[in-house]
Amino acid sequence: MNDAAVTELVLQMMIAGAKLAAPMLLTALAVGFAVSLLQAVTQLQDSTLSFVPKIIAVGIALLIAGNWMLHELVSFTQLVFGMLPSLLA
Repeated sequence: MNDAAVTELVLQMMIAGAKLAAPMLLTALAVGFAVSLLQAVTQLQDSTLSFVPKIIAVGIALLIAGNWMLHELVSFTQLVFGMLPSLLA
């Protein structure tokens, strides 16, 4: 196992992690921004008002993107297991 192979594997892991986390993080970001804007306009300062819509939106995003996320994770796992003999040699 050389340094280039390890670096490539770590890079692929980081990209896969970012791709898997992006739908939920971007959804939480958009909903959080919208709720914060609503709170600023209406001058409501309730902490649960920002938490509950984020949880609901992230759950919906997970339901919508879950199949794609699972497919990406399985594909990456198969790629890593396919690379295992060359990494161990």
